[in-house]
Amino acid sequence: MPFYEYALADGDGCPHCRSGFTVLQRLSDQPLKVCPKCDGAVRRVISAPNVVSGQAHKLKESNLDKAGFTQYRKVGKGVYERTAGKQGPAILDAGD
Repeated sequence: MPFYEYALADGDGCPHCRSGFTVLQRLSDQPLKVCPKCDGAVRRVISAPNVVSGQAHKLKESNLDKAGFTQYRKVGKGVYERTAGKQGPAILDAGD
């Protein structure tokens, strides 16, 4: 299911639709005509797709910490080891 962007078509609208909003919809769903919060008129905005090539979409472990993420890898049954980041324990044991 794709994400569709909507913007205020006319009028004042609410803060939700004035700044634009994104909705996850099926391809078969009809475009929204009104804001789900204030019933103001909205229109679907055509935007560039997010295209990913190869493995570029995966965060490298070296960049995870910079982005504030923590990554764990399974090392045993119910045991996970921190491989990137500084937040959280070094070892997670689901058996505890």
